[in-house]
Amino acid sequence: MPELLAPAGNPEALDAAINEGADAVYLGLKSFNARLRTTNFAWNQFEAAVESLHKLGKKVFVTVNTVVEESETERMYRFLGYLNKIGPDGIIVQDYGVVRLVQQFFPNLRIHASTQMNIACAKAANTMSKSGIKRVVLARELNLEEIKQIKQETNVELEVFVHGALCVSESGLCLFSSYLGGKSANRGMCTQACRRLYEADCDSGIKQGFYFSPYDLQLVDQIPDLIKAGVASFKIEGRMKSAEYVGSVVSAYRYLIDHWEEDKKGAIATAKRMLSTDFARSKTAYWYTSDKAENILNPDQASGTGIYLGKIVKTKTVHGNQAGLYAILTGGTYDAEPGDSIRLHKKDDSGRESWKIKNTFTENNSYWIDIPENFGIGDSVYLMQTKSMSKRYPHVIPKDMGKFRTQPGDQLLPILDLSPLDANFTKTFPEGLYIQVSTIKDALTVQSESPVRIILELNSQTKKALVENKEKTPLSKKQTMISLDPYLPQGEEQALNDTVDYLLAEGFTNWIVNNPGHIAIFKGKKAVLTAGPYLYTFNRWAVSWLENQNITPLITPLENSKDNLLETFPVEQRKRVLVTVFAYPALFRMRFQLPESYDFMYFSDRQESVFKALSTPDGSFVLPDNPFSIVDKQKTLKSMGFSHFLIDLSKTDVKRNELKQIMSAYYNGRVLPETSRFNWKEGFYSPDKVEKHKIQTENQKKQYVAQGKKRKK
Repeated sequence: MPELLAPAGNPEALDAAINEGADAVYLGLKSFNARLRTTNFAWNQFEAAVESLHKLGKKVFVTVNTVVEESETERMYRFLGYLNKIGPDGIIVQDYGVVRLVQQFFPNLRIHASTQMNIACAKAANTMSKSGIKRVVLARELNLEEIKQIKQETNVELEVFVHGALCVSESGLCLFSSYLGGKSANRGMCTQACRRLYEADCDSGIKQGFYFSPYDLQLVDQIPDLIKAGVASFKIEGRMKSAEYVGSVVSAYRYLIDHWEEDKKGAIATAKRMLSTDFARSKTAYWYTSDKAENILNPDQASGTGIYLGKIVKTKTVHGNQAGLYAILTGGTYDAEPGDSIRLHKKDDSGRESWKIKNTFTENNSYWIDIPENFGIGDSVYLMQTKSMSKRYPHVIPKDMGKFRTQPGDQLLPILDLSPLDANFTKTFPEGLYIQVSTIKDALTVQSESPVRIILELNSQTKKALVENKEKTPLSKKQTMISLDPYLPQGEEQALNDTVDYLLAEGFTNWIVNNPGHIAIFKGKKAVLTAGPYLYTFNRWAVSWLENQNITPLITPLENSKDNLLETFPVEQRKRVLVTVFAYPALFRMRFQLPESYDFMYFSDRQESVFKALSTPDGSFVLPDNPFSIVDKQKTLKSMGFSHFLIDLSKTDVKRNELKQIMSAYYNGRVLPETSRFNWKEGFYSPDKVEKHKIQTENQKKQYVAQGKKRKK
C-alpha cells in the first residue's frame, strides 16, 4: 500500500490531514524551507507533533529544501543537529551542501531529494542514492511510462505529486521571481510571477492574458496505474492551503487508495465527487495524458485560485465588538459568510493571503466582510472553502506543551578545507574568457574574440550539426566544451547517453554537466567535467559534494551574489570558478512548445519590464529583454583572484555589433546600458535583512531627533 503524504502548513492542517487518513505529513519550520510565506511550526510545536504522530503510527517529514548560502551553513549545521535529536522520519533536501553535511555529521537522518533537486530519470536517482538519498520526489514533468522505467532501474523510493498547484517551470529551474527582486523560488520566497497578467505583442495587436499560469494537478484517474508502477508515496501539494482544503483532498485520495481494487470505476467516481469542493483552478493530468501546452495553459484563466468573489471597492475600520477592517466586494456571485475561507490577492501581485471570515454585516444595502489589515481597494478575493465544508478535528498536538523545550544549540561547524588545486589544473581549465552559444553559426561569430574556450550548448540543432551532419567547430575539439541541458527526463536519458558516447569518440572531452543524471552518464568515461550553474553551489559544502563526484571546476549559479561568492571561495580556490559576467538567464524553462495561439515573442508586465518567450523543439524558455551583466567588474574580480570569465550568449542570436559592444565593455570596464545586476550586489531578498535595515533606520532617526533636541538646548 503506497503512502499518502499530506501538507501541514500549520497545526490546523496537520489535524485535518491526520484525521482524514494521511499516512504521513510534510511540514516546515521557521527557516530553510521552500514555503517561508506560510505559517510553519514553532520549535515546541514541531517536537510535540513528532512525538504525537509517532504514537499514532504516522510519519513526519521536514522540508529543508532551499539552497544555503555560505554564511548560513553553521546555522544549518545546528538546525540539522536539532532535527537529529527530535527524530523526524526524514528530511526533504535540495542543496547538495546539506546532503554533504548530513553524510558527515548526521548519518542517522534519512534524506529525501526534493523535487527542487530536479530528479527526472533513474541515473539521477542512482547518483543521489550513492550520497545517501533514500527517496526522490520526482520532477513533475514526467509521464507514466517514464515513472515505470525509473522504478525498474533504481532501488530508491519514488514519491510523486498527485494533486495541487503546478509550477510552469521545470522543477528547481525557475529564476523568474529571483530575477525580479531577489525573492528566489530556491529560497522559499517565490512571488509566483508566472501567474501574473501580461501584455503580449501579438500579430493581431496587444493582448492581455495569464499566459504562463498553469492549471492545477489532479491525478485521480491515474492513481491505480501509479500504484501498480510501484510508487512509494503520493504527495498532495498545499502547505499554503487551508485545513479545510487539506482535509477534503486527503479524504478523497484516502478513499481511492483504499477502494480502487474492489471497484476501480466507482472509487474514482466517488473520489472525484469528494474533490468537487476543491475551489481551485481548472484541473490537468499534465504529462500523464498529453505533452501539449494546451493541456495546462489557458491565458483566459485568472491567476487566482478559488471561486471569484469580486474586487474590493470600499473599506472601513470598525470599532467595538466587531473591531477590524471591513470591505465591500463587487463582481462576484456569492456573498461570503462567517466561517468561510477566502484568499486575497494584491492588485499589484505583491502578496496573497488566506483568511477565515469572522464577521459580516449589512449597512445601507451594502454587504461588508472582515478582511486582513494589509489589503484594500482593487484587491481580488476568492472563495476557498465554505463554512459548511469545515470540520472540527481532534488536535494532534497536545495542549500541554511544557515538556517540549528542545531548540537548536550553539555548536560550531567544523572548518571545511576544499581540496588544493593541482598544479596542472589550468591545463584542462585554462584562465581567460569563455563564450557560450547555442549554434555552430554563433560559434563562428564569437571565435573572432579569441576565447580560450567556446562552450556549445547541446540542443536538437547542435546535435544534428555535430552527429548527423558532422559539421566542424571553429575551435578545436579540445578547445570546445559541450554544455548539457539541466533537465534530463527518463524518456531522453538513453538518447543523451548515446550522443555523449558518440561525441566522446569524436574527441569532445570537455563537458559541462547540470544535472545529477549527467554525472552518472559520464561514470567510467574519459572526460573532463565542469559543474554548470544548475548544479547549485552556494556554499563550500556543495562544492565538496562535487569534489566527491570527481568534479573540480564549476560555473557559479546565476543567482549568486558577490559577497557570497567571496565567502564561499578563499583566494587560493578562486581559480576553480568560472564567473558568468553576461547572460540572458532562462527565467523559467518548460518541457513543451508553447501553443500555436501564442503568436508573440515579446510580452511585458505591469511595471513595463519586457521579456522574450522562445518556443523550440527542446522546450520553451522565457528570457529577460534586459540581460544580466557585470562585465564592468571583470578587472575587479581579477584582482580578487578570479581568473575565468563567461559571457553566455546561449538562447539568443549573436549579432556582431552587439558582441563588439559587450566585449568593449568587458575589456574597458564600462557598464553596459539597459542591463540588470540580478542578485550580484544585493543578494537574495531576506526578511531578516529588511528587518535589520528597518531597525537601523529607526535608530538613525532617533539619534537624529536626539541630536536635534540637544542643539536646541
